[in-house]
This record gives sequence, structure tokens and C-alpha cells, in this order.
Amino acid sequence: MGTHLAVHGGTPVRGARPWPRWPRPAPGAGEALADVLTSGRWSIASPHTGEPTRERRFAAEFAAYLGTGHCVPTASGTAALMTALEACGTGAGDEVIVPALSWAATASTVLGVNAVPVFADVRPDTLCLDPAAVEAAITPATKAIVVVHLYSALADLDALQAIAGRHGLALVEDAAQAHGAGYRGLKAGTFGDVGTFSMHHTKVLTSGEGGAAVTDDPQLARRIEHLRADGRVRGTAAPVAGLPELVETGELMGSNRCLSEFQSALLSAQLTELDAQNAVRRDNAALLDRLLGDDLGLVPQRTSPHTTERTYFGYAVRLPDHVVEAVPATAVAEAVTAELGLHVRPVYQPLYASPLYDPASRPRFAISPDHLKRVDPAPYDLPVAHHANRSFLTFHHSALLGTTADIHDIAEAFGRVLDHHTHLTH
Repeated sequence: MGTHLAVHGGTPVRGARPWPRWPRPAPGAGEALADVLTSGRWSIASPHTGEPTRERRFAAEFAAYLGTGHCVPTASGTAALMTALEACGTGAGDEVIVPALSWAATASTVLGVNAVPVFADVRPDTLCLDPAAVEAAITPATKAIVVVHLYSALADLDALQAIAGRHGLALVEDAAQAHGAGYRGLKAGTFGDVGTFSMHHTKVLTSGEGGAAVTDDPQLARRIEHLRADGRVRGTAAPVAGLPELVETGELMGSNRCLSEFQSALLSAQLTELDAQNAVRRDNAALLDRLLGDDLGLVPQRTSPHTTERTYFGYAVRLPDHVVEAVPATAVAEAVTAELGLHVRPVYQPLYASPLYDPASRPRFAISPDHLKRVDPAPYDLPVAHHANRSFLTFHHSALLGTTADIHDIAEAFGRVLDHHTHLTH
């Protein structure tokens, strides 16, 4: 091909030097897990041992960290979203407005409560839900709005709170990619009726799998507790050693979506490292913004006004227009990946075009021909989300935990590929 790009057999920028490993265990994580191992209690449904559960301890710690009244840990971020939607009264036939650009669970959880996802376009700079698109999508059937803070950006919470309030809609704030981020000096996840988090392997606060729903409303918290523990909640009386701590109230049927004691103990340890790790990512991202933006003409993802603390689940950057017009983003991503040994890829496909969102593939959603028609994603074609997938690339936050030399490697790789981008059209 006449280039020295690694994808064409040239010497890569990075070579075999490893990137920072993720996840990385916090000090004390091993001891915390060993303590659970010998505790005689691996689940909150196990008999009480005389000590508070690890799950209860993490819930209190995370609520205090966020500055919210209640935290209910869950088995996953998906479980947190589903229980949040149900707790807010969302059900069969209701419409829920969701961003067109997000992970599949943003829409599949809406389907999971028999509601109808309605896709709204995103802003071209933040890639987060566009308030104007939300306003235009509201119908008499609309019950809730799910706002997602994506990659490293926070959505326009001022505008979305105002819209939800004006129309009497529940606002569910998906902060699965924004642990520790701040807006107007308050933590992300505390602005909606319910905030939800994922603690999946990829997230900046992780226990491999896991999640949490947070709220200031005690009634919503109680509903979420029922929904994630087969209709059981902790009793009001002091627990007795050897007896179950969960009480069968009969108030609300639920499912088993509880977090294990191992995961809870691990999260308590990992939480102590979150702010320091976020600070390292933020500093390295600022350096990369300068190297890619000022020197190479790429445009880093922006965040909404009033963001006071930015966090990075993924670093996202828009390719120059002349590159996007000449070569697919997938080809640029493949070439940068070859230079770095770091997985660089386009941002999410629009949900309505994603192979991970296909209601017709699940018989459980064939409630009626009318319902299948309402959840069919085929009619959607939202230009900003579509263009974002064609023009933005992203990589995982773990690379931002490296040194300034690592950041310069990333910039050098992008520069090398952009210099030879016309050779990538094969």
C-alpha cells in the first residue's frame, strides 16, 4: 500500500508495551472478599449472622458518596433500570423516551417492562439526549424519560428536568458511565426521580457485574427493594441471628435481582479509589484534548454546561470532516488499533439500527400485532445519532490511567493514521 501504517505491515507506534490493566483491585479488596468467604453469609437472603450485610454497608457508603437518601444495590445496571422504570409506574403500553445513541439495555429494559421505547436524537457535541428532540417526541402515552450520560459527557439536566416537570413525566437518570461526575456541584445520578448505575467489568466502579438504583424518595426506594428481592424487604425490627433478614410483605411482586455479598464487599473497597482514579483520567484526557484538538484538528466530545466534575468511561473524539468523507470510521479505528494495541472503535450504533436491539427476535414481546408495530425500530432515522456513529471514535477509560507517554502514543497513532487516511479506503 506504500504506507508505513501498522495495519499495512509497518512498525506500530506502541509495539508490545502493555496498557494499564482493568479492573485493578483496590487496597483491601482481597481481604474484604476473604472475610465474606468465611462469614457464613454470601447473600442478603442468607440467615442473619449478627453483623450488617456487606450489601447494606455498600448501600450506605454509596448513598453518602452521592449525597442521596437511598441506594438499593442490584445484580446489574439492567436490573437497576428495569426496577427504576417499574417503581416509577411504567408498564404495559406506556411510552418511554430514550436516547438514540446508547448501549442496548437503554431500550431493552423498556421492552422488559412491556413499555414502548421512543427514540429521540442526541446533541452533536455531547452525544447525549437533545432536550428539543425529547419535547417533540412527547405524546399522551409518554410516561417517562430515560437520560443517559454517555462516555465522558453529562446531558443537559436543567432542560430535561424542566421538560419532565412540565409534562408530569418520571425522569430516570442513567449514570452507568458517570460514577463520580458532577453537575452544578451535585453528583450525577441524583437529579432524576431515580438514578441508576452499572458496576459491570468495564465501568469505572466495578465488581465484575452489579448495579444500583438511588433516589431521595423513600417510597420509590421501598418499591425498588421489593422489585429486586422477590417482593421482600428488610424488616423494621432488629434482625435475629440465624433467621432471615428479609420479610415477605406481600406489597409488591418482584424478581431476584440482588447483589451478592462478595460483590458488595468488593465495591466498598473499590469506591475508596474512585475519585483518585477519576482525577488521573481527567488530567490525561485534558492533555489528549490538546494533542488531538489543537495539533490534529480532531474534536473531543463536549459536555453540557454546568458540568462541574467530568469523568471518563470512554474517551470519544470526532474525526475531521475531510477524513469522514473519504474513509469509513471503522477503517480509521482498525488502523489506530493496530498502531496502539488498544481497542479503538466507533461509538455506538444508533439503537434503532443496532443488531442488539431486535424486539421481533423475542417471542415474549409479541403481545399483539399492534404492540410489535409500536416497538419496531425500522421507521427511525435520526441524523445526528447516525452521523455520530460515522464520525466519532472511542476507547476504554483504562488507557487514561497511564502515563503522559501513553497519551503521547495515542496522539502519535492518530496523527500517523490521519496522515495516511486515503490509503484506508480498501
